[in-house]
Formats: sequence, C-alpha cells, structure tokens
Amino acid sequence: MLNISPNTINQKVVFSQFNSFSRVTLSSANSMFVRWLYGTFILLLIFLFLPWTQNIQTKGKVTTLSPEHRPQTIHSTIAGRIEQWYVQEGQKVLKGDTIVYISEVKDGYFDADLIPRTRSQVDAKVGAMKSYDQKVDALQSQIVAMRAELDLKQRQLRNKINQARYKIAVDSVNLERAKIDYEIAQRQYERYKGLNEKGIESLQEVENKKLKMQDTNAKLGELENKLDISRNELDNSLLALTNVVNEYNQKIFKAESDISSTLSQKFDTDAQVSKLRIQASNYEKRSSFYYITAPQDAFINKALKPGVGETVKEGDAIVSIMPADYELAVELYVKPMDLPLIDHGNEVRFIFDGWPAIVFTGWPSQTFGTFTGEVVAIENNIDSNGKYRILVGPAHAENSKPWPDALRPGSGAEGIALLNDVPMWYEIWRQLNGFPPEYYDEEVPEEVKMKAPIQGIK
Repeated sequence: MLNISPNTINQKVVFSQFNSFSRVTLSSANSMFVRWLYGTFILLLIFLFLPWTQNIQTKGKVTTLSPEHRPQTIHSTIAGRIEQWYVQEGQKVLKGDTIVYISEVKDGYFDADLIPRTRSQVDAKVGAMKSYDQKVDALQSQIVAMRAELDLKQRQLRNKINQARYKIAVDSVNLERAKIDYEIAQRQYERYKGLNEKGIESLQEVENKKLKMQDTNAKLGELENKLDISRNELDNSLLALTNVVNEYNQKIFKAESDISSTLSQKFDTDAQVSKLRIQASNYEKRSSFYYITAPQDAFINKALKPGVGETVKEGDAIVSIMPADYELAVELYVKPMDLPLIDHGNEVRFIFDGWPAIVFTGWPSQTFGTFTGEVVAIENNIDSNGKYRILVGPAHAENSKPWPDALRPGSGAEGIALLNDVPMWYEIWRQLNGFPPEYYDEEVPEEVKMKAPIQGIK
C-alpha cells in the first residue's frame, strides 16, 4: 500500500472500488500546496535580487528658503504708549503701510516744539561761531597794526640814536677844542705872569689873561657837561628802543593769546553745534518711530500688544507678521551617522501633512503622491536634539512635481532622502546588522603614474 515493495499491484487492483483506499490516498491539494511553496520560494529568491533604493527617513516641518521670508515679529524701537491701530489680524499690508501709532512716555520728549527749538539752539551757536571768527580777524588786524607801529617806533628811535651819536661826536670835538683853548689860555697866563714879575708886562694884562683862562675853563666844564648829557640821551634812546620792542611784543603776544582763546572757544562751540545737530537728528529720527510700518509685503498674524493705551518698552514685540512673498523649504533633522550621506543637491521625497500618498520607499518610481526637493543647505553644528539640520528646497527639474499652493510654513512633512541602488538581499542584511547605507564612491581613482628618477650627473 505504501509502495515500498518493488512488486506493485497498482495495475491489478481498482482502488476506486474500495472506500478505504479513497480515504488514505493523498489529495490533489497537497500537490498544489507543494507547487505554491516552490513558486513562493522562487519569487522570494527573485525578490531578493531586485534593486532597492537606499534612503533616509526623517520628519520635519515646512519653512521658507530665505530667512527674511519666515514669520517674524515687529518690535518697538522706542518706549511709548499705543494710541491707535490701523490694521486687523489677517489683513495684508504693503511695505511702508502704517500698522500702529504710539506716543511718548518719557518726559524728556514731551515738548511738541522740541525739534525746532533744538535747531534754534544750533543757529545760535553757529552765530556765536561767526562772532568768534570776527574777533579773530580783528585781533589779527590789530597784530598787523601793532607790528607796523612797532616798526615805525623802532625807526624813530634809531634815528634819535643816530642823532645822539652825531651830537656826542660834535660835543667831543668841541670839548677837545675847549681843552686846547684852556691850555693856551693857561700858558699865556703863566707867561704874562712871568713877564709881569720881570716888569715887562703890566698887572692889568696879567689879570686879563687870568680872566680869559677862567673863561676857557668854565667853557671846558660846560662842554664836558654837554657831552655827558648827549651820552645820557644816547643811553636813554637805546633803553627806549628796548622798552618799545618789549612793550609791543607783549601786546602782540597778548593778542595772539586772545586769538588762541577765541579759537578754543570757537572749537568748543563747534563741538556743541555738532552735538546739537546730532541731537536734533536723533529727535527727528525718533519722531519717525512713532508710526510702526510694515518692513515688507506681509499678512498680519497676531497683535501681541492689543490694548489701546498700553505701554511698551524699547524692543518689545508688538505684532507678528508673515511675509506675503516667499519660497517654501523643508527643514529636516538627520542622525550624525547619516550626515556623511547627505550632500548638496541630493534628491529628497516628501509626504506633506494633508496630502495623501502611496509610498514604496525602496522603489521611488512606483511611489505616488510625493513631492520632490533637493538639499540646499547643511548645518555644520549639531542641534540640541542631537541631530543635524538640513534645509531642502523645491527641485528645479522640468519633470518635478510643483509643491502645493495651499502649503503653509509650519505644517509637518516626512522626508525620504534617496541614496544608492543596491540589491534587496544587501539591504536586508544591512538592516539586520545595523550598518549605515552604502555611501562609498565606487569610482576607482586613476592610477598615479610614477616618473623615473633622474639619474645623477657622473
């Protein structure tokens, strides 16, 4: 029955006539199961050799490609009080449109005519600077006049000195002549006196000669005094010349000192003018901060300081906006182990929240409902979550599917970064062993040709 013996009876017995044989005979389903089992094994074997696209899957969120296009808040540059709102939440504003008006809260800026009065102070200081310039010009003219007067005084005194010297010369000649006359008169007197003693001349002649000698002696003394007076006049003229030079030099030095003081006051006033002009410009610039305007075309998201009459500090956020014109991107976070696999320009497939998709991660060509992007930036510093941030923008290929128009920044996205194509069995083996995807370059570098060494000169 079990067909163990080589002597079979299958040809002699009709098994269909016996009910027991029909119960122990194998059914056709068993053979069909065997066939299915072999077929499944063959399909599985073929499946293991199918190509598989390695990938890195990670979650992220939608953002904008440029930093200036991301959601932002507008801050108050100055401290103030909210007086009036000109927009509503959700409203679109253009660049330069007024969003809110604030008023001053600091007592140093309460004056409504603060800017004109500051400018008046500037004009007054400018006028003072002109007065200083005029004073400097006057002192310089005075110095020129004093120098001319000093030159004239010097020439007058030099002429007087020359005259005194000439007079001294004349008086010296007259004195020498008087000395000679006195000597002649004295000899005549002695001679006549001797002749009188001999009785040749009379006593009257002797007395006349004596009188003449006394006259010449008196004239000699007079001329000596006159010469001394002339010499004293010369000394006085020389001293007057020195005194005049010193006096006028002192006056000139004083005028130059006054010029220096005036210039110092002018420079100090010039510094005050510059300070006041800066202050006036600051006041004018501050007044422009009362109206907070839109920095670009945007939508008003939320008023962060909604109350009218509410005070804000310097740098406080008042309203948040979302730019109207932006280019979307997706920020993803990858593990440090996967970072070497990512490079600029790599293709990334996305599944956005709200857009259904059928995904076969290993066969991107059979995937439906995904959107394509390419890596545009890779962060060099690890994030606080222990991963590296990459930024993916829309793909610019002609056959790339455009991203949805209704997509907004902040919505979720799941990214699939496509890598190399490998067999299915390799991918299963890699996943079981926890190895990273294949990222080595298969291109073999060109063999370096070695040059023959240069033979030394013998």
